[in-house]
Amino acid sequence: MSSKYGMIVMGPAGAGKTTFCSALIQHLRNNKRSCFYINLDPAAEEFVYEPDIDIKELITLEDVMEELHLGPNGGLIYCFEFLLENLDDFLTEKLETVTEEYLIIIDMPGQIELYTHVPIVPALVSHLRVDRAKFFAGTLSAMSAMLMLELPHVNILSKMDLVKGQVARKELKRFIDPDISLLQDAPESGLVYEYKDVVDNGDPGDAQSVMAGESFARLNRAVGQLIDDFSLVSFLKLDVQDEDSVGAVLSYIDDAIQYHEAQEPREPNDDLMDADMG
Repeated sequence: MSSKYGMIVMGPAGAGKTTFCSALIQHLRNNKRSCFYINLDPAAEEFVYEPDIDIKELITLEDVMEELHLGPNGGLIYCFEFLLENLDDFLTEKLETVTEEYLIIIDMPGQIELYTHVPIVPALVSHLRVDRAKFFAGTLSAMSAMLMLELPHVNILSKMDLVKGQVARKELKRFIDPDISLLQDAPESGLVYEYKDVVDNGDPGDAQSVMAGESFARLNRAVGQLIDDFSLVSFLKLDVQDEDSVGAVLSYIDDAIQYHEAQEPREPNDDLMDADMG
């Protein structure tokens, strides 16, 4: 899956967010650059450029206020909660076809409560940035290959140049040496589950209920513990733009295949003698 680049346009109501998005899209078009425009304001009405994805195709603030008798702020929070419940179908799948040549522009609503009072927008940003469950699926696949092939392995975390300056060194270290608490920090992993007596917890026979329930949480914990118990998988950082980074990875590969042990000892002047003989 290719990397994606985007921006989230936030600000108070009336600050000119949509106007800025329109001006930016026009500038990108004038310079022959591709963009993908997403409107996440369920109350927006007029656009200079039609959004490629519009939250109003999923839910509108007007309908929520009318049907649930909520005010503007409560209705907006409900809209975003509904969006989070439908992220995969409505947003993630559509973004899969967007290549790295595109600049993704996400136009947000102006209600400040979304950013300061409730964790909805941070949850949205977290979903767009890192899928930790997929990272651990990859880690489990690497461990399985190491056990099945019974060969030396060098596991590489590539494309580090794309996250340079975006991920704190302490946070990155948790991916280099997989830290299973990363899953516990991610609600979408299924590791955090609370059974409530006063609400409908779903049909135990329903696939969706199983995937969101305690049995699935236990399975995730068991997989995470399996990775931790074996302690086989760790990753090397690779920045293909950095010659030192490539050289460091090569040195690990040489050690893994014992390349240098098969080489004849060489004296400092051997290279000069080889050049003279050539």
